[in-house]
Amino acid sequence: MICLDEKWRRTGPEELNGHSGHPLPPLHSRVNGWSLPLHSFQVVTLGLFTYLAIVGFGIYIPLLPHGWKHAAYAVSFPDIHRENTGPVLLPLREESEGTSQQVPTVRSLPKVIGLLFIYHLINHLVAVTIDPADQNVLAKKNYNKPMPIFDRSTCKHVIQNQRCYLCEVEVGPKVKHCSACNKCVADFDHHCNWLNNCVGSKNYWFFFNAVASAVLGLFLLILVVLYVFVQYFVDPAQLRTAPQFESVGGNDTWLVFLPLAPAETTAVAIMSVAALTLLLGFIPFLLLGHLLLFHLYLSVSLWLAAGEACHGACLLPTPVLPVSFSQGPLAGDKLLDSHGLIQ
Repeated sequence: MICLDEKWRRTGPEELNGHSGHPLPPLHSRVNGWSLPLHSFQVVTLGLFTYLAIVGFGIYIPLLPHGWKHAAYAVSFPDIHRENTGPVLLPLREESEGTSQQVPTVRSLPKVIGLLFIYHLINHLVAVTIDPADQNVLAKKNYNKPMPIFDRSTCKHVIQNQRCYLCEVEVGPKVKHCSACNKCVADFDHHCNWLNNCVGSKNYWFFFNAVASAVLGLFLLILVVLYVFVQYFVDPAQLRTAPQFESVGGNDTWLVFLPLAPAETTAVAIMSVAALTLLLGFIPFLLLGHLLLFHLYLSVSLWLAAGEACHGACLLPTPVLPVSFSQGPLAGDKLLDSHGLIQ
């Protein structure tokens, strides 16, 4: 093929040769999502995560009623002399205004949101940091060496017969050469601009967990901010249960960044930031929710297809070997007459 000829595997930019219809791959192969230059979507993602974490845990979660923040269930083992010997779930008692009351909350909501944010951050960073290149590429790759640039106007495929003629290695059947990273990626799924990295078999589940935890975390954070927004107009006293509000004069003064660094602000500021947070949280929630449903659909479809293939293979009839008449008139242990009938 002419596209595999040495003259097309040049190291100069395509636009210098009159081909500027496609974005140019990097001169060097990218290692992972931290390879420069960073993508603008990646910067937006990290900035939005930081904003939601500061606003959520610094402003709105501390305004939740006291029982929402500290109630949980404990496992209490009864006395061995009692008839029932199994563990009994009892709610922790919470001291509120000198009286002991039971709070029917299964789990502390802020802790759940906090764990989701941490879990998402870990999976996000791992998905960005992993090098998803094919193992044969990693064994031979020198990221400091300039890579040849593939001319798409001449040939559409750089991999022929499971060999990449740019990476110069043998690759697997599901490998694709990513033009953005300029290297072959194992079990290529897609190139994610939000991660600034390719998603393949090595980091797919980290990517999937990052998306799933982001959707669930955004959903819970939206509920918290929406509750504060509505409760301010219904009963604002329920949002001022923190002890620091006792030293604040007037209901127009509100506190943020409780309890570590209380700072005074106005109700207008809190409600304005709440409206902005709902908008900035709802948009990625819809986008990531759509992406999560799409990948769940793909996973279920592949699982069902694999199950049907396995079930069909188990139900295949036993193949019947044809009779070779050149070896005589025998059909198994029977004899055939001149008309081909078993005698």
